[in-house]
Order: sequence, then structure tokens, then C-alpha cells
Amino acid sequence: MMKTSKLKVDQLEISLISDEEEEFISLTDMARYRDAERTNYIIQNWMRTRSTIEFVGLWEQLHNPDFKSIEFDAFKNESGLNSFALTPSRWIETTNAIGIKSKSGRYGGTYAHRDIAFEFASWLSPTFKLYLITDYQRVKSLENNLYNLEWNVKRLLSKTNYHLQTDAVQKQILPKKNYSKNNEWLAYAEEADLLNVALFGCTAKDWRDVNPEMAAKNLNIRDMASINELTVLSNIESMNSVLILQDINKPSRFIQLCQIADYQLNVLNKKETNKSIKKPDNDILSISGDPTK
Repeated sequence: MMKTSKLKVDQLEISLISDEEEEFISLTDMARYRDAERTNYIIQNWMRTRSTIEFVGLWEQLHNPDFKSIEFDAFKNESGLNSFALTPSRWIETTNAIGIKSKSGRYGGTYAHRDIAFEFASWLSPTFKLYLITDYQRVKSLENNLYNLEWNVKRLLSKTNYHLQTDAVQKQILPKKNYSKNNEWLAYAEEADLLNVALFGCTAKDWRDVNPEMAAKNLNIRDMASINELTVLSNIESMNSVLILQDINKPSRFIQLCQIADYQLNVLNKKETNKSIKKPDNDILSISGDPTK
């Protein structure tokens, strides 16, 4: 999902967009620092220099496996000549570049990956670059604080809904099972792991075994969950408590919880391709036994 923020440098607003976890800054907005009426001319002047061609070409070689190096070499050989001219569109179309984008519409103009945008800022003015980086850091700090606040709220909500589940276990499961007073905690742990496997694809113990460094810091699988995962966890905790009170057996509940977790997490992660649910399979369930039994 595309997110748009605004950087401010000397009363100049500069668009910052995030697309699939990559950040691009508007070169068109930045070019207004030099000439508000001829931003395309400013960008083209920057792109025709040999140092620029070498920098953006190297960036592409490091980040873009489909970059056309032969075409890049041709541009590099021509760069610096009085007759040489290069537009962002021509660079993109000829070399299959991904570090610079030309956009139309509401947020139209020329955008560049932040690495390249900072290089453009240096060309405009070292002072401008310093102010740009300073405001970029300010915006990212605000975003991180908002993310942490949202994560804390979701974590608190999941912990609150956990009490609904423990109440249901106390009323419906403990009276029917032969747990001794000292072993009642097993019933609560088994239900917690039922949700862990439905959502994360492994039990708490399985996670600790493969993440000993985190476990040593008293961190658990839920502490490392994403905001979307915590949202789904809260939902299925509430759902599981209802199913327990309805006296639905554990295997049937597990199937329903897996389906709900799968559906909800995929909806929330629809445009976040780097996040996907880990569905339980036979290999995972065999590590510590079937959680439905």
C-alpha cells in the first residue's frame, strides 16, 4: 500500500512515498529549490553528468538484477559531452532502471530511491542535503513512534482477550479434565499453543528452540509478532473462547481457527508481500505433538 509523507526544507514541501517497503523522494519537488518553473531542466542537467550516470548505474547494478548494463555503458561513454542529453524516461526505458520513476497523476513527477535522491540533493546544495536528511530523519522517527504505539495497543488487546480464553478454559475445560491443581496451567498453555500453531505455524517451545537468543532475553513468539499478526491473534483468542464455551472439541476448533487466521491475515497483508502466514503442516505439528489432542 502506498503511503505519502511530506518533507519540509526551507518552506519547500517534498513528497516522500513508500511503495512495498521502498522509499522514493520527489526529485521534481527538490528541483524547485533551484528553479520552480523548470524542474525538468534541472533534473536533466543533473542526469547528463558522468558522475551521476556512474552513481545511478552502480546503484542499479547492486539492486536490480534486470538492469541492462550494455545500455548503461553506452550512456556512460556519452556522458559529459556537450551534445549528450538524458531524461528520466529515456533512462528508465533504455536500461530497465528501477531506482528512478516517472509518475503521473496526483503525485506525479520524477521520483528516486532515497539513496539516489540524497545524491541529487548533494548536487543541488550540500546545505540543502543536510536539511533534507534532517527532516527525513524527523519524519521516520515520527512514523516509528506511531508504529510502536499501534503495536503496543494491539499487544495489550491480545493480552486482554487472552483473559477471555482463560475464563472459558476455567469454566468449560478444567471441570471435564483430570488436571491436578498443580497441573491446571497445562490446560491454559495447550490452548495458547493451539492459537500459536494456527497463526504462526509453531508452538511457543518450537519457537524458543530455534530462537535461543530471543528466549534468553525473555522474549516470546508473540513479542516478535507484527501488528497484523497481533490483530488476528486478538480476534482468534476471542473466537476460541466462544467455541470453548460452546463445547466444540479441540480438533474442530483448530480447523476453524486456522481458517479464520489464514483469511484475516491474508486480507491484512494483501499488499504487503513480505508478510505471509505460516500455515501448520504435519512436520510442524509433529515437533511437539498435535496441539488438537
